[in-house]
Amino acid sequence: MKRTAPLIRSILSVALSAGALAVAIAPPVPAAAQTALHQAEHGLLTRAEATGYVETSRYHDVIAFVKHIAAASDRAHLTHFGYSYEGRALPLVVLGDVADASPEAVRASGKIRVYIQANIHAGEVCGKEAAQIFIRNFVHDEYPAWSDSVVVLVAPIYNADGNERINLYNRRRQNGPIGGMGQRANAQELDLNRDHMKLVSPEARSLARLLTEYDPHVSVDLHTTNGSNHAYRVTYSSPLNPNTHPAITEILKGDGGLLPFMTEQVKAKHGYDFYYYGGPRRGPEGRGWYTYDHRPRFGTGYVGLRNRLAILSEAYSYSTFEERITASLALIEETVEYTYRNATRVREVTDRADRESVVGTELSLTAVPERSAEQVEILMGEVEQITNPYTGQVMLQRLDVVNPEMMYEYGTFSSTEDEVAPAVYFVPADLRPAVDRLTAHGIRMGELSSESTMEVQEFAIDSVQTGETGWQRMQTTTLFGHYRTVTRTLPAGTVTVDLSQPLARLAFYLLEPRSDDGLVTWNLLEGALGEGAYPIVRSMTPVRRPQALLP
Repeated sequence: MKRTAPLIRSILSVALSAGALAVAIAPPVPAAAQTALHQAEHGLLTRAEATGYVETSRYHDVIAFVKHIAAASDRAHLTHFGYSYEGRALPLVVLGDVADASPEAVRASGKIRVYIQANIHAGEVCGKEAAQIFIRNFVHDEYPAWSDSVVVLVAPIYNADGNERINLYNRRRQNGPIGGMGQRANAQELDLNRDHMKLVSPEARSLARLLTEYDPHVSVDLHTTNGSNHAYRVTYSSPLNPNTHPAITEILKGDGGLLPFMTEQVKAKHGYDFYYYGGPRRGPEGRGWYTYDHRPRFGTGYVGLRNRLAILSEAYSYSTFEERITASLALIEETVEYTYRNATRVREVTDRADRESVVGTELSLTAVPERSAEQVEILMGEVEQITNPYTGQVMLQRLDVVNPEMMYEYGTFSSTEDEVAPAVYFVPADLRPAVDRLTAHGIRMGELSSESTMEVQEFAIDSVQTGETGWQRMQTTTLFGHYRTVTRTLPAGTVTVDLSQPLARLAFYLLEPRSDDGLVTWNLLEGALGEGAYPIVRSMTPVRRPQALLP
């Protein structure tokens, strides 16, 4: 057995000395001494804590922190789940009673799996600090009951390259850390929270692999808001795509669901108001509260199409850095607490979503925001201007003011175009970008073992519309046309994607030519659209000819 407290205390002086220079040059922070004293008694400090919340953790700080934790406790196992563009290993800490950090050991435990991810946008750093504190709290047995039924996977620094591009002028109106923070994009200048479908970055491919191998039942993605003046310490969202299985939405948002539970618990314990993500905007019917995007390029929507619970967390940008960390930690804790209390229900819901076939049902291809039936009360807030002492730049700080305002809420999406899901898609074997993406997403595929002539549905292309070149280093594409029934001879080796599988909703969204976030959208079939028809055909009849499964 590893002994937690003695080793952590022995390295505490190292952690404190690492932040000593920053503390020495930082302006006085009255709470810092009390925080340091408390943490000295409790365990290892994060860089944010050690500097009185003036600075945020660098990559090497996070790695040192999680290595020390894993060395000190037999309830924390350290591994990595992939690499950044610049070759930094992406750490993953597995917390709970498991043999080791491998996917095989975690899944063999039979426990519900919760995945916590921070720092996808590396200027939004409060989640990174909260994730480290959560890891420390876990090994100090602050949540002793959870290990009975839950394993928690924590990726504290997903955008590792962006994190190292510290600049005092990044997100300059955000209320700290005044010692600077990283940038939004990764080293490729890609927004990683737009890459979950196209998988252009090594980070996104690494995450898709994690989701396939560990298959967490619940995922949390920690962010910071971009500037709405409201009175909520955190705004959150569930998956917004209309194709999300309704049972996933119900367990997140319905009576007795995770988000209502979290909201009540955080209010009772901390006095914080949490609410659904959005911001005020002038619309056709006046001022409304608008959420973000339904497309699965965003991580929460992507996880939803994988039949798993997902939560977007957006800590309020104008709260202090310390307050944002505290609020993000509260969201993590209440998410895991709900999962622990409702482990059987979580498993039943995700298993049901995996079992139910989408074949023959109508699924959405495009969607628009849907207005609430009635106006709702939104808590708006106020801010004051303060000055960053190191740059002289104006920052905004929340005031303890709540202004209730009635407005319509645009927090869900309704489909504007549907298509019936087929039984199977047929993908030409030489269409490597398509096969590569399907493989990277973990979608099950087979191949025809012999040549086969059959009736299929083929999408006839009437026109092609291209978007702006260079956005996310891609050129987006939209097809217009219609399906027609034709007879085709498909060669042996043609790749088959049977929609009688758990990832059918994701496969549908990737492969349908009119999908607003599929292979066509991201121009991944360039060179294969020039003959008047979409090269991937489909059938409403399952494949009955013997086929081989692709590795």
